[in-house]
Amino acid sequence: MTRIHFSAVAAAAVLASTPAAWAQTEIQWWHAMGGTLGEVVNALADGFNKSQSEFKVTPVYKGSYTDTLTAAIAAFRAKQPPHIVQVFEVGTANMMAAKGAVYPVYQLMADAKEPFDPKAYIGPVYGYYSTTDGKLLSMPFNSSTPVLYRNKEMMKKAGLDPEKPPTTWPELGEMAKKAVAAGAKCGFTPQWQGWTMIENFGAWHNLPYATKENGFGGIDIELKFNSPAHVKHIQTLGEWSKDKTFVYGGRDGKSNALFAGGECAFTIGSSANSATNDKALGKANVGISMMPYWPDVIAKPQNSIIGGATLWVLKGKPAAEYKGVAKFLSYLAGPAVQAKWHQETGYVPITLAAAEITEKAGFYKTNPGRDVAVKELTLNPPTVNSKGLRIGNFVQIRDVVDEELEGVWSGKKDAKTALDDAVKRGNELVKRFEAANK
Repeated sequence: MTRIHFSAVAAAAVLASTPAAWAQTEIQWWHAMGGTLGEVVNALADGFNKSQSEFKVTPVYKGSYTDTLTAAIAAFRAKQPPHIVQVFEVGTANMMAAKGAVYPVYQLMADAKEPFDPKAYIGPVYGYYSTTDGKLLSMPFNSSTPVLYRNKEMMKKAGLDPEKPPTTWPELGEMAKKAVAAGAKCGFTPQWQGWTMIENFGAWHNLPYATKENGFGGIDIELKFNSPAHVKHIQTLGEWSKDKTFVYGGRDGKSNALFAGGECAFTIGSSANSATNDKALGKANVGISMMPYWPDVIAKPQNSIIGGATLWVLKGKPAAEYKGVAKFLSYLAGPAVQAKWHQETGYVPITLAAAEITEKAGFYKTNPGRDVAVKELTLNPPTVNSKGLRIGNFVQIRDVVDEELEGVWSGKKDAKTALDDAVKRGNELVKRFEAANK
């Protein structure tokens, strides 16, 4: 009896001493980060959970970016939304149009009385997800930009200096041809071809993607990515495909496997592939530099635009729970957390303080090229053509662009016909979005 009495007293004491553990408020975070990145996401949530006892963030992997967005929309309609959902940049206009569904981050932080300084964020990252008057709608999280990766060993075999990357497209073409002649299965392959070869190509050369400041000035827009410069670029790649100077490796990020597998000498892909490429080829064998440009289009490159995703807060939860959401977003944006995220993944640090911490720690000296992404984004003050894209039905438009570019790579279409058709089909999707959101 004494033992039982002691156990009861001990249990009561434990319960009395840890009320927070039993009163934790759960915050649901739906995301699209699988594999290694998913492990890092889980670690971020765990770090926050250990930093306080009032709230518990539960990360839930929902599949691809498109799957995650679709699931969140369905959950909101069923009145069972998560608190936070990760949405890729092409879903921005659609999220902005989801009236009544979104709790803007600037408003959330003000309501929760959570310290928030817009000037702490890197300009191009903050600007992409803000209103025209500078109010942040969603919290930047995994932001990336395209960079040029090179396989140094393959360059050596081709008689090229591995420390001198191409800076222009004619130089890249020449080096890629030499790599193929020296035995490479592929000279150059791009990832996320719509993002790299059309959207960022335009920003890098200060060319419009669409009217009205690429959609920042309104939803009644017309697509413009069939300019003579765009056509020449795509036509050149089509010609390069005949001798494997250019090889198409599939949609989205699939072609990175060609580079990481040692088949292609060069690739333009997300800065977030840095860690993956280093692991596959060896850090000393991977070079990172700025994207090439066409000198007959622009004297010097303008600036790149971001990809990746942000965290959107959805309405429909009890007011008290949003205090935890605000605290978690503050935690994620903290300099130490952001610096670690940037260094472990290759995503851009979203705050100036995180970039400074990384620089002072000597990270860029021991990891050459990992600062290229930030340099590209901040190369020049953004213009109306290079601050980003805010296009309705953008996910579907990207699918159209993929289809039309594939017609060029297969030899079924010339570049002008393909881009004209992509713009025509894309404009129909734009008009649909405009009609649905008047």
